[in-house]
Amino acid sequence: MYRLLLIIIAFVFTSATTEGKVKYRGPKTVAYRYYLRDKNGGTCSLERPRKFLSSKSIERRKRQQLPLDSTDLPVPETIIKQFKIKGTKVLGTSRWNNTILVSAGDSTLLSTLAKLPCVKEARMVFCSPDSIDTPVSHQRAHFHMHYNRWDSLRGDPLGMARTQIEMLGGENLHERNLRGKDMTIAVLDGGFQNVDRLLCFARTSIEGTHDFVGINKKELSDDEEEEQFYCGIDHGTRVFSAMAAQADQVITGTAPEADYWLLKCEDPETEMPIEEDYWAMAAEFADSAGVDIINSSLGYNDYDAPFKNYQLNDLDGKTSLISRTASMLAHKGIVLCNSAGNSGMGTWKKITVPADAFDILTVGAIDQRGKNAAFSSVGPTQDGRVKPDVMALGSGTTLISGHGSLVHDMGTSFATPVVCGLVACLWQGLREKTALEIIDLIKRSSSQYNSSNNIYGYGTPNFWKAYLSAIAELQSTSTTSPQQ
Repeated sequence: MYRLLLIIIAFVFTSATTEGKVKYRGPKTVAYRYYLRDKNGGTCSLERPRKFLSSKSIERRKRQQLPLDSTDLPVPETIIKQFKIKGTKVLGTSRWNNTILVSAGDSTLLSTLAKLPCVKEARMVFCSPDSIDTPVSHQRAHFHMHYNRWDSLRGDPLGMARTQIEMLGGENLHERNLRGKDMTIAVLDGGFQNVDRLLCFARTSIEGTHDFVGINKKELSDDEEEEQFYCGIDHGTRVFSAMAAQADQVITGTAPEADYWLLKCEDPETEMPIEEDYWAMAAEFADSAGVDIINSSLGYNDYDAPFKNYQLNDLDGKTSLISRTASMLAHKGIVLCNSAGNSGMGTWKKITVPADAFDILTVGAIDQRGKNAAFSSVGPTQDGRVKPDVMALGSGTTLISGHGSLVHDMGTSFATPVVCGLVACLWQGLREKTALEIIDLIKRSSSQYNSSNNIYGYGTPNFWKAYLSAIAELQSTSTTSPQQ
């Protein structure tokens, strides 16, 4: 997805430069995804969920009256052990998809594992390339401690972010003290450069971090791992700032008082199906940690050789592993906000996976006039569902870069967190609502709900309208219900 963003910027500004390839720095590695036949032999049971889910996750499901099922059970350790042979590395599992991800330097080892009785199907999902574009740096990038004086709006706590918040009616929620407090958001992305040092995040509640990109991952101490987590690209930093930044009169995020998990699941050096596995593992981690909302400014359709690209008929919400996983989230009690994609000016044009998933909020981009941004991917899904679902300012969005500078960037990647943060604010005031009800409420508040199309979806949501309508409905139900 990060690569898609670079492509669209090149289209708009026509100033991209071509850099030469460099040798891939990792060893020759292949990875397989194994689909398992069952979960027989496991010690976990649905009667004792605290062994594999946090109390927050269990409480979220109880509040929404969502039962646990077999997909929630972890892949049994007895099965995982069968893949731990000399020369292989188990990178992770997906309990929802009942899969296991394994890498090795020798592909014949992985072919041998495909013959295990517990394996239903095996697919290669990663093959290290000979060369890549300029590799991502793991050194600390420099950053600024202060903002330029022209980057502030004196006397305005929302600062330069006012436009993107007002377009969605979010300022009214903030004025009612609905700013995301007691809501937890997981941010799935590719790099969070300097988030731990930038002043705009000094008051942000970050519950934890995790890096799921397992290919060529070195064993590091806890301090080294934390230091390296905040190096690399700043795509996630920019995304995060749209929700979490707090710099009075410069920028205020849409959910500055929410709690956050920062999860890396995008490999910015390659584009291969293994990133769907990383995404699934991150989403399941977020579920088990008890998050309420996931922001994913990621999407896939065009893979590096030797992997085949997705075709338009694959956009059905269930063909890709990542979309099947995304379609489960609302039924676990989580709202997923996912970027539509930046393919509108290319030959593909359509949304990317997992934006085709069921029961999520797929977010497209508009400009400050409310017009569709030319790069924003369009729908519908292959089975005819409206996509994108809603639109927000993505051309250009006010953000903070990894260097600590105020920037105005473009992409559905940045429209998505503007929506996501306000989902947290809305849900904070309507905690009795389920994930599915929140998604429906937001759609119904949108500007084109009764005249949806494949470019704008249901239009621009009005979160204040959504809140007021829900409160009015609750009051009406309360006054008309029979007394006991």
